[in-house]
This record gives sequence, structure tokens and C-alpha cells, in this order.
Amino acid sequence: MDYMENYKEWLENPYFDEETKKELKSIEGDEQEIKERFYADLEFGTAGLRGIIGAGTNRMNMYTVRKATQGLANYIIKQAGQKKGVAIAYDSRRMSPEFADEAACCLAANGIKAYVFESLRPTPELSFAVRELGCISGINITASHNPPEYNGYKVYWEDGAQITPPNDTGIMDEVKAVTDYSTVKTMSREDAEKAGLYETIGAAIDDRYMEELKKNVLHPNCIKEVEKDLRIVYTPLHGTGNIPVRRVLKELGFTNVFVVPEQELPDGEFPTVGYPNPEAKEAFELALKLAKEKDADLVLATDPDADRLGVYVKDSKSGDYICLTGNMSGSFLADYEIGQRLALKGELPKDGMLVKTIVTTNLVDAIAAHYHIDVVECLTGFKWIGREILKTEKTGKGEYLFGFEESYGCLIGTHARDKDGIVASMALCEAAAYYKKRGKTLWDAMIEMYEKYGYYKDEVVSITHKGIEGLAKIKSTMDGLRENPPKAFGNYEVTAMRDYEKDVIKDLRTGEERKTGLPTSNVLYFELTSDSWLCVRPSGTEPKIKIYFGVVGDSMEDADKKSSELAAVVKDLFAD
Repeated sequence: MDYMENYKEWLENPYFDEETKKELKSIEGDEQEIKERFYADLEFGTAGLRGIIGAGTNRMNMYTVRKATQGLANYIIKQAGQKKGVAIAYDSRRMSPEFADEAACCLAANGIKAYVFESLRPTPELSFAVRELGCISGINITASHNPPEYNGYKVYWEDGAQITPPNDTGIMDEVKAVTDYSTVKTMSREDAEKAGLYETIGAAIDDRYMEELKKNVLHPNCIKEVEKDLRIVYTPLHGTGNIPVRRVLKELGFTNVFVVPEQELPDGEFPTVGYPNPEAKEAFELALKLAKEKDADLVLATDPDADRLGVYVKDSKSGDYICLTGNMSGSFLADYEIGQRLALKGELPKDGMLVKTIVTTNLVDAIAAHYHIDVVECLTGFKWIGREILKTEKTGKGEYLFGFEESYGCLIGTHARDKDGIVASMALCEAAAYYKKRGKTLWDAMIEMYEKYGYYKDEVVSITHKGIEGLAKIKSTMDGLRENPPKAFGNYEVTAMRDYEKDVIKDLRTGEERKTGLPTSNVLYFELTSDSWLCVRPSGTEPKIKIYFGVVGDSMEDADKKSSELAAVVKDLFAD
């Protein structure tokens, strides 16, 4: 059917409820809006679903959630995993509790038990719960840091990580095979509970999760010695982080934790921020105001599902608060966690590994070389880091020490298999206490790290292309780069090109080719002179094309200058 036939089907089919039909009748005559809502099914990709909330096949609603869950249920049954059950969590967004219940009731109707959190919980706790409860899968209703009109549906597998091959493609195929919405199974929550197929979970999992987080504390005595002098400002940005972040900091002994009152309570409209993303400077406006009032040492912000952590630290010399990018905070924590582990134990595992994604800073490589540990590189997305942890468990080779990606996400420990903004908050506050005891700020420690390894600076430029036309624009951009790869970006010559979709790395000087060794993905990576690099990939969750790049300088000023020059080249090259 074409989009107009799909629209009429939803208006006339008795399967769809009256509220849905009322919403659809309100756009009658608006052909462009009808087309956007019905020209395709909301795609179930490798990360699950993500889209604008509303009626239609290309929107997030109870019917698209049921359809996705029916496909997941069919796959679980084919894997003979229905007895293990599925854990379900949700964040503070509009319709999140309702979508969680729709998923649970669909699973129950298929004979699969759902363990549903009693109220909103952070993404990393869902990852933890999957393994803690021995589930075959997990579902998290969240759109992470997207604008308020979005919601999403992430699927996890029994290792606690988001789905990877072959499970991702297997589930996607099952979801695509569900073509008739009326064939999707469901039942009432009351009947599901009576049948023992819907179980509410909460405090017991919270307690176990907290226990696992606190196992990663390296210097508890430092916290006790400086906690009265260390001042921390935190904002959950109306999301799920408020209770767990405050709890773990309190239990460790941090007493001067000031929460931004306007952003403390969950609110899916995110009334104080247009874009609830700790990567965005605007998200910190209220937190920085409070930080100045309280003379805070550091400022923390978690995104709505609390897997990402944004950070500002105070420079005692200027009195300014300095933003740490994901690459900066991740590199700092990697160096701190690995360095302090070495100092405390006297040695590191001989097969220790630091895991990063392909668009993460090369500062990681310098840190790993210093500690004589391996760097393991994987595709963008934390699920691939989770897969590397699983690989070590299955093969007995390699010991995970730390992993992070540039998009403000890291994992300390292996309690979860997704990035964890709660444990990152805990670790940064501990590090602040450690350095405070030594008369230093976190910014002082950052500068020491740069002096030790080099002034690496990494940036990302995102260009949005919305709608049907946007998808075509993104495709043509990637096709053009493949067919006619640039020989240089500004002052930097391209020395090698990695095409992860074709699984080939080509040395442009010698013509030699070899395989990437990673799963195929629509990503192009250009190795540049002067230890610089540039990578282009379409976003997997948003209508954007992302250009990542990194340089290294002799000083902060030198790195800033080089980065600004390359950024100008990028924006000019990829302009509309």
C-alpha cells in the first residue's frame, strides 16, 4: 500500500483505537504530514526503534511498539529463550510507562515473562538487570538525549549489551515479517500478572546495582578526608539519574552535593532545556549558575536515561568552569582508573585491554602505550564495547580494564554492558577528592595528562538532514566520498582510507589493501598526516551525518588552532 492507503487503513480499521483515529483525522488534507507518517514503517534498526511520538506507521505509538515486541517475541521463541524472561525499563519521556506496559503485555501474551521496573530507571541499570535476573533479553523505553517529541525502544540481549550480529539481524527480520498489526498478540496487565508473566521489580535490583558500582571505588579514604571541602553540583536534566547518582555519592560519603532544583524532577517535556543533551552547552546553564553560587569544584549532568555524563571543572587560576568533552573526560578517567590500579596493585594484567570506538580520540592509544596494555578498536556504539567484554569471557583471552566512546559514555567495571553515567559520576567525584587531597583541581590533573601524552583535541560536526529528502542527501554524500575520496583535508594529506562498509583499508601511498577486521558499517575513516584523522558516518539514531576529526598539538593553543582550521575545512566541504 502507498502512504495514503495506509492512512485510510488506520482510519477505518476497527483494530485502531478512537484516540489514534482522532489524531489522524486532525491532519486530514495535509498530504505532506500524512506522507511523513505513513510512507514507511518506523524502521527497526540495529539499535531498535526511535522516532517522533504520534499516530502512524512511521511514528512511535502503542501499535509500533507492539509490532516490534511481537517480532522480538517470535525471535526469542525460535531461540528457545522464552523461559528466561525479559527485563523492561523506561525513562522520563512522554509515553514511556505506557510503552513499557505495551511491550510487557505483548511478551506475556506470547508466554514470555516480563520483569518491569516499578518506576523510571537509568539505562545502565537495565543492562545490569538483564544479567542479574538471567533474562534472555531486555527492553529499554528511551530516546536518550533526543528532543521531547521523540521516544525510542532499545533491545538488549542476554549478555547485557544492545543487540549485535547475529541477533540484531535476526530480530529485525522477525519485526519486518509482522505485516498485519491486528495479528500482534497482547493481553491485559491484570491477566498477565495473574498468569505470573508480569513481575514488578525495583528496590532489590537497585541495591545490587549500587553494590556493584561501589566495588569500583579505588580511594575511599580520600573521600572521607576531603568530603567537607569538595563541592559538587549535579543535574539529572529531568531524567532518570537523580536518585541513583545522589544515592551512590551519599553512600560513599560525599556530603556537599547540590542538585539543580529546576531540573531535579522527571519531566518528559524537559521544560528548562530545548535539547536535554549534556553535550550541549545550553543544558548546563542552570547548573553553572548554581556552581558559581556554591563555588563548586565540578559540575555534572546526566542525560535523560543517565548513560551519558557531561562535565565542567573549575580552573582555580581563572575561576572559570571548563567543559570537558567526552573524549577529554573519557581519557582522563581511563588514565586515572588504570594508573591508580597499577599504583595500588603494583602491576596490570598482562593481557589488559583498553577498548575504544573508531571515532574516539587517539589519546587512548598514547595512554595504552604508556601502560603497556592493548588497545582494542570497535565500531561506533557502546554495544560493540560490550561485545568485546563478552569475547573475553568466552575465550578467556584479554581482561577489560576500561572502555569509552567519544559521545560522553564510558564503563568502569563489567557490572553492565552499556555506558554508565552513574558509575562515571562516582569515579569523577572520587578522582576530584584524590586530587583535592593533593592540592590540585581536576583541571590541574587534565593539564598534567596533556603534558604527559600530548595535547590531543577531537571534535565532531553534525549536519542535520530531516525527512525523506534528508535520507537521500546523506546517502549521496557517502556515495560521493566513496567514489571520489579527497586527497587532503586542508593542510592534512590523506595517507589511508578505511571503508568499513567494504571492509577494506587502502594505503593511498602504496596502494596496498587489507581488511578492517570489523563488522561492516557505513563509515569512512581517513588517516591523515601529523597523527590527525577524520571520519564520516550517518548517525544511527538521528537524521544527521557526523564528521569526527582529531589533531594533536604542542600546547593547548596549538591544538585549538589546528582543530579550528580543520573544522572550517569540514564545514565548508559538507555544507548544504
